Amino acid sequence: MFKDKVLLITGGTGSFGNAVLRRFLNSGAREIRVLSRDEKKQDDMRKRYNSPKLKFYIGDVRDYHSVLNAVRGADFIFHAAALKQVPSCEFHPMEAVKTNVLGTENVLEAAINCDVERVICLSTDKAVYPINAMGISKAMMEKVSVAKSRSANGTIICATRYGNVMASRGSVIPLFVDQIRAGEPITITDPNMTRFMMTLDDAVDLVLYAFEHGNPGDIFVQKAPAATIETLAYALIELLEAPDREVREIGTRHGEKLFEVLLSREEMAAAEDLGDYFRVPPDLRDLNYGKFVEEGERKISEAEDYNSHNTTRLDKAGMKKLLLKLDFIRAIVRGENAQPQD
Repeated sequence: MFKDKVLLITGGTGSFGNAVLRRFLNSGAREIRVLSRDEKKQDDMRKRYNSPKLKFYIGDVRDYHSVLNAVRGADFIFHAAALKQVPSCEFHPMEAVKTNVLGTENVLEAAINCDVERVICLSTDKAVYPINAMGISKAMMEKVSVAKSRSANGTIICATRYGNVMASRGSVIPLFVDQIRAGEPITITDPNMTRFMMTLDDAVDLVLYAFEHGNPGDIFVQKAPAATIETLAYALIELLEAPDREVREIGTRHGEKLFEVLLSREEMAAAEDLGDYFRVPPDLRDLNYGKFVEEGERKISEAEDYNSHNTTRLDKAGMKKLLLKLDFIRAIVRGENAQPQD
């Protein structure tokens, strides 16, 4: 499907953009474009990959014209550019709106005007029942993508939604590893807090599935196991052979949930189970229909959301097995001074 095609990755210098790029370098894609604001990371990527397929565009998704320059001639777009850190979005919510909401509109508008075949927008579990500015802005990003898909003139616009990527920079696994290696107590927020556990490869597989199978307005979710933060901590303690390490509970931090949700009740009532994935189709009708006013749907009340408390729960052995799939953890176990995924 990608043979001789041109792929654009917005936010392509981030961890997710890099992972998608690596996968597509081995595909038949003729050209891969990276749009981002970070010229230093672009230069690092240019040297690291040294591939004639790669083309770099300095620009910001907030600026329609810089987006348009990168989009012209592209066949596929993977839109990963975003403000993702919960604290920074919380203190600067309008910056989150400018990048995550208005920036997405710019990308989609340019894609439609340039007759791009398919666009996949990257979302997060924090967009479901959002309690912080980052999640709210991502929820609005999803609404924009569904709304644009209704009048996209042949451009297929979809979204993928996923949980935390294990061992990415700034996540809890590298923090726990650093604490164990430094001989410090492991600080956990709430031992019963659960999180979905996804590897970066899993998340990229979800993107490729959406590119291949998506219809206008679809949201795709990959089924994923979850574990408590306590189980994760003790799995790492055993892998790094630090049985005497103290585990200290510090309490839930601002903006955190006890569990994350990948599909709401309303979405589960409409979702199609595809085996390893859920597809949530959009409601593509206009405002002139009864479900917004006088009609209801009983099965919504009967549905249960899909969250990290009710998905498959990993025990310590299962968590260790999943951790050992990560290059970062395998290197740490070998005693190397590895770094988390960028």
